[in-house]
Amino acid sequence: MSALLSRCSAGVPCQSRRGSPAPCVLPHRLHVHVPMAHSGCGTGEPGTRRESLLDRRENLLLLFSGIATQVSSSANPAESAEVSNLSKFEPMEALKDKDYGKPRNRYSDYVLTPTGLQYQDIREGQGEPIKDGQTAVVDWSGYTIGYYGRPFEARNKPKGSAFTGEDKDFLRFRLGDHTMMPGFEEAVRGMKVGGFRRVIVPPELSYPDGSWDKQGPKPTSFSGRRALGFVLANQGFVDKTLLIDVELLKILN
Repeated sequence: MSALLSRCSAGVPCQSRRGSPAPCVLPHRLHVHVPMAHSGCGTGEPGTRRESLLDRRENLLLLFSGIATQVSSSANPAESAEVSNLSKFEPMEALKDKDYGKPRNRYSDYVLTPTGLQYQDIREGQGEPIKDGQTAVVDWSGYTIGYYGRPFEARNKPKGSAFTGEDKDFLRFRLGDHTMMPGFEEAVRGMKVGGFRRVIVPPELSYPDGSWDKQGPKPTSFSGRRALGFVLANQGFVDKTLLIDVELLKILN
């Protein structure tokens, strides 16, 4: 493969060409240090193990609260109002209906849409933008950015045993027919041929019902389906935010 994946200090996968590493495409995450309270471990006092667990839980709550305060204080009030329908925390089954959790990440170099999607145009493309009802021919890649940045689809790979470069092996779909997940359709809408867009898809705009087989785009490899399926179906403390790169190759009427 001509495209390699490397990881930055934030743990986010970065695409680079062979021999020429590319800088991280996402800003570093907030780092907050919360000193751990002394729990009396090793003193032999009764109940110290339980107290230690309670102290850790309390410190975790303080950590979440500290990050949330920093994020909310730096956010644009107008942007917050535009996406007021979304929770300020990442949806996680284990923290459902709780008033604490992992705050959503807001990347300053990405455009935030009213639905909560964030995108960045790496290359704008040429010609008229695609409209609903037209068929898009795209190449795409995807990463579980909220969970170790694992890739579940790669761009620029052979599309079968005899890759000829024809568009029949790339992803095709009619924009507006809802065969793709909402975040993917929104990402492609307005793109021009040759354009390359990077999007951060919140769980609310992702694959429905915790499964990738109800709407596209669907991973084309077993390992990709397994990696994505694990994250989508997880009922624990897993951030299901996705990062998707999409390139519009052709528009068909």
